[in-house]
Amino acid sequence: MARRRILPGFGITLGYSVLYLSLIVLIPLAALFLRVTGSSWEQFWDAVSAPRAIAAYKLTFAASFAGAAVNAVFGFIVAWTLVRYRFPGKRVLDAIIDLPFALPTAVSGIALTAIYSRNGWVGRYLERAGIESAFSPLGVTIALTFVGLPFVVRTLQPALEDLDPGMEEAAATLGAGRWQTFRRVILPSLLPALITGFALAFARALGEYGSVVFISGNMPFRTEIASLLIVAKLEQYDYTGAASIGVLMLLASFLMLLAINALQHWVGSRYGRTA
Repeated sequence: MARRRILPGFGITLGYSVLYLSLIVLIPLAALFLRVTGSSWEQFWDAVSAPRAIAAYKLTFAASFAGAAVNAVFGFIVAWTLVRYRFPGKRVLDAIIDLPFALPTAVSGIALTAIYSRNGWVGRYLERAGIESAFSPLGVTIALTFVGLPFVVRTLQPALEDLDPGMEEAAATLGAGRWQTFRRVILPSLLPALITGFALAFARALGEYGSVVFISGNMPFRTEIASLLIVAKLEQYDYTGAASIGVLMLLASFLMLLAINALQHWVGSRYGRTA
């Protein structure tokens, strides 16, 4: 007897999947590419290679990478604390992690600006130390770190819950120190999930707009990221320039995510063979 399946067969399911992805993802992206193909190569190159655009690319990728790297470190600590320890207020702390998901990005930007401005709760102390937070590249990095934290924590939590504490006890019994246990037992098991969280936080930061628009100050060549430049182009009715920058960012983001996924696959297969 043929095995009865709850969902339809492979052909129907695949057809619905491709149709849904086409309507939601592929068709809008194809329209973006078609918009660019309507212009000449010179127009495209002038738009994507302008000095203002180059400065926006540098800040976007640098701040996104820095924010994702910070979240990879401290998100690991937060996830470890939530999984391995019991303490009063744990559920409240666990719920706070999802606030960047729930808050409108504009509200997040206003809150961060109020806190890190020169007269803010944190910004005033940074100002005394000679550190400019709001309306600076540091402010952009802070905003991108804020929106990316939940991706790292929520990706690491299931992996930590599946990690058997007995492996750590066995390593300690065999004479391994804490650092050896972390480097040779814990980290290899969590590295694929950590890379996934980093990639998600990095991708989220690349396309962020609302939380950055206030704290950055939108100063060209200094605090303007790619998404802000695209909106500025649209406000100037330069649809070709906005689409050109959007296509370049799309291609760059896809290539970087592809490289990160390849690295994740290599790490998972390598440690899977040695396990």
